[in-house]
Amino acid sequence: QVQLMESGGGLVQAGGSLRLSCAASGNLFAINVMGWYRQTPGKQRELVASASSGGMANYADSVKGRFTIFRDNAKNTVNLQMNSLKPEDTAVYYCHTYNGGRTYWGQGTQVTVSS
Repeated sequence: QVQLMESGGGLVQAGGSLRLSCAASGNLFAINVMGWYRQTPGKQRELVASASSGGMANYADSVKGRFTIFRDNAKNTVNLQMNSLKPEDTAVYYCHTYNGGRTYWGQGTQVTVSS
């Protein structure tokens, strides 16, 4: 089992910044993927950004150039720096890891961007 603990959501004005943090614990394999998804009511959960343990990062087109994902393999953490936030970034953000052939999710943290 893997547990994911998220922090860092909140309310921010458009153009502002937030940083999300996620720490993984439990039965972790060395090779895995960690990242962030987001979901708004009535829509499917969508990928925001992910990073492999080898350092490869992947971003949704809508956040490229504004969001940056950081991994610390030694600490089993993944952070998401979100800059130039827009109202359409408002969502519940979920930390995610694909580890040992299984998918795990955090409990979610709300990000609200006011116009």
